[in-house]
Amino acid sequence: MIGRRRFSRDRHGRVRPGLDELERELLRSLPVQALHLLEEDDPVVARVFPVAYADDEAAQADYREMMGTQILRHHQESLGTLAATVDEPAIDEEQLHLWLDALEVLRLVLGTQLDVSEDMADEDVLGETDEERSLQLHVYRYLSMLQGEVIDTLATALPAGGTGGDDDPLVP
Repeated sequence: MIGRRRFSRDRHGRVRPGLDELERELLRSLPVQALHLLEEDDPVVARVFPVAYADDEAAQADYREMMGTQILRHHQESLGTLAATVDEPAIDEEQLHLWLDALEVLRLVLGTQLDVSEDMADEDVLGETDEERSLQLHVYRYLSMLQGEVIDTLATALPAGGTGGDDDPLVP
C-alpha cells in the first residue's frame, strides 16, 4: 500500500484519488467511527480541539465555549466529506483540503488511543506483539503517509518557487 502515489491531477485541476478497495473501505469506516466519538464527546477526541490558553483554565473554558462548536462542525464536515467522496473518481481542491483535515482528525484520535509519541521508532511499531495494537499502529502510519501525499498533491497547485533573484515575482 505504501509504494505508489495515490493522487494525480486531471487536466481540469481536479484530483483523482487512486485508492484500492481496501483503502476506500478503511476511509469510509474510520470517519464514521470518529464522528461517533466526536458526538459522544469521548475524551479521546480532546486533541482535535486546540488548547489556546494552557495556563488559564477560565480563558480556555471561554475559548472552548466560543470556538468549540465551530471547530466541531468543521471536523464533522471534513470527516463526512472524506467518507462521502472516497469512492468518487475525482474531487476538487476544496474537498481535498477537507480530506487533509479529516486525516489529521483521524490521526489525532487514533494516536491518542494508542498513546503515540513523536519519538516512537519504527522498531516500536514493527516489534509490537499485540496484534490489534500492531494493526492500529499500521493504520496510523498509513494515515500519516496518506496525509503527506495529500499535502504533496496540494503543493503541486502552488506557484513555482522562485530563486529570490530579480525575476522572482515573489520578491519586491
